[in-house]
Amino acid sequence: MILYIKRLLPLLMLIALLVKHNTGKAQLLAPNKALTEESQKAPEDSLGRRTPQGTVNGFIRAIGEQNYLRASQYFVLSKRSYRKTSERIRIAKTFQLLLDQGGNLSPSSIISNKESGRTDDDLAAGEDLVGNIATGKTVLPLYVENQSDDSQPALWLFSAETVESILSADIRVEKSFLDRILPPALIERKFGNVPIGHWAVVVIMTVVSYLLSRMLIYLLIFMLQKLWKKSATEKGAAIIEAFSLPVNMYLTVILFVAFTQRMGISIVVRQRFSIILITIGITAFLILLWRITDFVSMFTRSRMTRRGRISAVSAVLFLSRTTKAAIVCIGIIALLGVIGVDVTAGLAALGIGGIALALGAQKTIENFVGSVSLIADQPLRVGDYCRIDDIKGTVESIGMRSTTLRTAARTIVTIPNGQLSASKIENFAHRDRYIFNPVFNFRMETTPDQMRYLLVELRSLLYAHPAVLNSPPMVRFTGITADALKVEVTAYIEAFTFEISQEVQEDILLRMMDIIENSGTSLAYPSQTLYMARDSKMSEEKALKVAETVKKWKDNNELQLPKFDPKRVDELKDSIQYPGEGSYKVPE
Repeated sequence: MILYIKRLLPLLMLIALLVKHNTGKAQLLAPNKALTEESQKAPEDSLGRRTPQGTVNGFIRAIGEQNYLRASQYFVLSKRSYRKTSERIRIAKTFQLLLDQGGNLSPSSIISNKESGRTDDDLAAGEDLVGNIATGKTVLPLYVENQSDDSQPALWLFSAETVESILSADIRVEKSFLDRILPPALIERKFGNVPIGHWAVVVIMTVVSYLLSRMLIYLLIFMLQKLWKKSATEKGAAIIEAFSLPVNMYLTVILFVAFTQRMGISIVVRQRFSIILITIGITAFLILLWRITDFVSMFTRSRMTRRGRISAVSAVLFLSRTTKAAIVCIGIIALLGVIGVDVTAGLAALGIGGIALALGAQKTIENFVGSVSLIADQPLRVGDYCRIDDIKGTVESIGMRSTTLRTAARTIVTIPNGQLSASKIENFAHRDRYIFNPVFNFRMETTPDQMRYLLVELRSLLYAHPAVLNSPPMVRFTGITADALKVEVTAYIEAFTFEISQEVQEDILLRMMDIIENSGTSLAYPSQTLYMARDSKMSEEKALKVAETVKKWKDNNELQLPKFDPKRVDELKDSIQYPGEGSYKVPE
C-alpha cells in the first residue's frame, strides 16, 4: 500500500494544485490567448461568448458560483422565457441537474476556441457539438450555435433545440448515489461552491481507479503469459513492459470518468478535472511512443551487433535520441495547448530557429544523411577494399560524419559521408570472379601455323585449368599492328580473395610463356625501344615441328578454330594439376 501511495503522490499533488487554483472566483481554465484577427477587431463580450469554448467555460463558471441568472444568458431563449427571471433560472438549474445526474461536456481544450467554431465536423457551419446528456435510454446531444450573421461579432449560445430537449427531459427527482451515501455535513459544507464531499470522493476514486487498473493489468499480463508463447522471451517481455504503464494510465482515466459520471459528482468538479484527464491521456501516449522507441532501438542495435554492422549501431542510437527529442518537443507543445497556452508564436519561432540551424549546420546534416544512406544501401562495409573516385584503400571505419580508408601506402584518407554518398564507389570485395585479360604482341615473323598453334594451345590451357570458370574463354587474333601481331585473352578466374586470384593469374601466365616458347616464336619488343643485341634466329626445327602438328590437325579435322569441339573441351577440363608439380601445398 505504501508503494501505491508513493506512485500516486505526484498525481495527488497535481489534483491539489488544480483545486487550489480553481477555488473562489478563479476561472475554470486559463483562457486561450489564441485570437483570430477578426476577434481582435471585434468588441469583447463580457460573458466570453465569442467562441464555443468561452460559452461552455462561462456557463460552468456561472453555475459553479450558483449565479443561475447569468448562466441563463448562455441559452437561446424565446421572448416569453426571456422576460421571466424565474423561468430562466429554472432552465439553468434543470440543465445543471441533468449534467450532474448523467451528463457529460467535452473537455475545454477539445472545444473550439475560434469564432468560426469547428469546421472539420459533419455539422452545419456555426454549430458545434459540445457534449451529451443521458436520460434513461435516451441520449440528448448538446449543441452551441452562433447567433450572429457574418457582419456581426460571433455570439455562441446553447441552441434552442438543446434548451427544448432540457425542458422535455425526464428529470430524476431522487437523490444521486453520492448524495445518498455522503453524510449531510460533507454535502452542506462547500469548497469552491461545490460540496466538499464531492472533492473527497474524486480523490478517493482516483486512488480506486488506479488500483483497479493495476489489478486489470496484472490479470491481462497473466493471461498473455499463458496464451502467448513468446511472452517468456526477451522480446515478448520487452513488448509487455512497453505497453503496461501507458495502458494502466488509460484504464485509470476510463475508470475514473465512468465512476464519477455514474456516481452523480457535480459537473463543475468533473469539468475542472477534464484538463487533468486530457493531460494524463497525452502523457500516456508520449510514454508509449518513448518506450516503443527504446524497444525498437534496443533490438535493432542487438541485431546489427550480431551481424557485425558496428557502424549501423551508432546511427540507430542517434536516430533513437533524435526521435526522443522530437517526442519531448511534441509533448510539451501538446500539453501547453491543453492548458490554454498559445503555442502559435512559439511554433513560428521554432520554425525560424530550425531554418537558421539547418542553414548553419548544412554540412553536418548533409554528412548525417549521407551516413544514413551508406548504412541503408551498404555500398561498402568495414574491411572492404574499394576505389572511391581515384582513391583506393581498405575501409577502416564508417562513422556518423566521415569514413576512413587505409591506402596501400598505409596512409589514412578521411572522406565526409555527404561527399562519399555522391561519389562513384567501386567495391572490389564483392567480386564473384576476377577477370584475366592479358594482351600479347608477337613478332612479325610469326608464321600463320605458329599463330594457329598459339590460339589453340592458349585456349586449351584455359579450358584445362581448374581455377578458370567454365564460361568459354576468349583467345583471339585481334590485329596486326606496325610492329607486332596482337592476340587478346579474356577469361575469368574463380577465387575467394584478390591474393588467390593473383596466384592463379601468375600460374596461367607462366604456362602461357611455356606455350609461346614451344611454338618457336616470341613476344615482340616495343617499336620505340632500340634493341642493340644480336638477334637470335627463329628456331627452324621448332617451326617445322609446329607446322607438322597443325598439318596433322587439319588432316584429321581436329583444328580447334574458330571454335573448340565440345568433346575436346570436356577432355581438357581440370586436366591441369594446380598447383603444379613441385609446388608447396597447404595441408588440409
